[in-house]
Amino acid sequence: MRASVIVAAVLCLAAAGAAMSAQKTANVKPAALDRLMKDGFKSAAPDWQARLVQDETQKVCSSTRNNPSPQVAQALRRREKAQIVYPADGVFMGDWKTGEALAQSGYGLRYTDYPPRQETGGNCYACHQLDKSEVSYGTLGPSLVAYGKVRNFGAPFEKAVYEHIYNPQASQPCGSMPRFGTNKVLTIEQIRHLVAYVMSPESPVNK
Repeated sequence: MRASVIVAAVLCLAAAGAAMSAQKTANVKPAALDRLMKDGFKSAAPDWQARLVQDETQKVCSSTRNNPSPQVAQALRRREKAQIVYPADGVFMGDWKTGEALAQSGYGLRYTDYPPRQETGGNCYACHQLDKSEVSYGTLGPSLVAYGKVRNFGAPFEKAVYEHIYNPQASQPCGSMPRFGTNKVLTIEQIRHLVAYVMSPESPVNK
């Protein structure tokens, strides 16, 4: 009985290995993937479907597997930096309490609910720890606990945080963070509230 179980296990492992090998060598055509993606959003509004078309930066990151050459990365930074729109009054800090609510909200950009019926959130906790009391958070991005405090709440960092939320590709080409401002996921005012949540001395992020 034991021998037959061992043989069965070996055969299962061999089959699994063959399947994995087949997946690694599969030749999937990009056009087929694009068609599959578009077919899944046929009921979306035309302006929403436009998001399915890669822009120049996305094409570069896809073609280089998120590892562009230094020269290409520098050009990408310049292009994305030029897309950042700054607050007209030059103030980068909003209300940290509003920012906290935005950071904890995962609502937004659902093609079945477009335009959105409620305010879009930043979904920040899905990738970052923000408050040291949080027990559930993602780790794709670095912890932001005490971010402002460590930087002595310096004004230049307020601008840097704003820019990074608005368009992180301007500083980290082909990174995983969404371009919240450039892609109109969040407004300038919402981004200012998030900056305050990260940078304000009164925010739980810095307590």
